[in-house]
Amino acid sequence: MKALILAAGRGERMRPLTDRTPKPLLQVRGKRLVEWHLEALARAGVREVVVNTAWLEEQFPTALGDGARYGVKITYSFEGRDHGGALETAGGIAKALPLLADSPGSAFWVVSGDVFVPDFTFPADAARAFADSDALGQLWLVDNAPHHPAGDFGITADGLASRDAAPRLTWASVGLFRAALFADIAVGTKLALRPKLELAIDQRRLRAARYDGRWTDVGTLERLAQLQSPQT
Repeated sequence: MKALILAAGRGERMRPLTDRTPKPLLQVRGKRLVEWHLEALARAGVREVVVNTAWLEEQFPTALGDGARYGVKITYSFEGRDHGGALETAGGIAKALPLLADSPGSAFWVVSGDVFVPDFTFPADAARAFADSDALGQLWLVDNAPHHPAGDFGITADGLASRDAAPRLTWASVGLFRAALFADIAVGTKLALRPKLELAIDQRRLRAARYDGRWTDVGTLERLAQLQSPQT
């Protein structure tokens, strides 16, 4: 199974650091944020990774190369070069789809390049179970952080994502998706992911699971500074 690392965002709240460095290339404990994902994916047996880029995108091939040092092959999806800027999450996935999937039934990992999830293992058994199901997506949810107290979704008794089930939790920006969910998006369209998740919920085809490991949305300079402590 292949994986997509979302790395196209501008990172406005992380300025001035992101004026010169894309947020996924900022370092936490001596490693770039994106490198934590690349190493974890390699340990899980993922060998092909797509990185989508837009802001300061020329820095990614320079920093990461072809992925050989991490045990993977990296292919880049250049949204800035091809479309003038980032296409948001669903638009970015649609743009990268030819690099990720060879049929509507193909499944792949997606993880945001600006979250710190050092304990997440990209479990192969979960990937196999998802690929064998009829689900369009599976999300991993975490406890709500102070900056996002309302959460995103709940989990039903049968393991589906829900708008109404309690407690509401926050999507960790890690998930499995099927190509069919994005096949109707024209390449170059700027589109958020939420409408596609809502569609999958309405079809009862969006799974959800709880993740209890360490997780941080590295969205501010303060959170980045807090992560530099090994105890975080």
